[in-house]
Amino acid sequence: MAEISRFRGIVIKLHFTDHPPPHFHAHYGSSRASFTIATGEVLAGSLPPRVRRLVLEWAEQHRGELAANWHRAEQRRALTRIAPLE
Repeated sequence: MAEISRFRGIVIKLHFTDHPPPHFHAHYGSSRASFTIATGEVLAGSLPPRVRRLVLEWAEQHRGELAANWHRAEQRRALTRIAPLE
């Protein structure tokens, strides 16, 4: 699993061998959740409400970069860092 962004104690990661649909993982302390790239729907896990809102705001701002990184991961290519939420 590769870290692609970090902000406000939240770590965003992608797996190189993950399954569809395209998604990313958010870690905050001991809480974890995975979100679809296209819609931000929670696939698994949970985060505190404030953290979930921050992750979704960040994902909306970087949806194209997330999709490009998913494509890179499928090809086992190096992922690019994505700017944190400001």
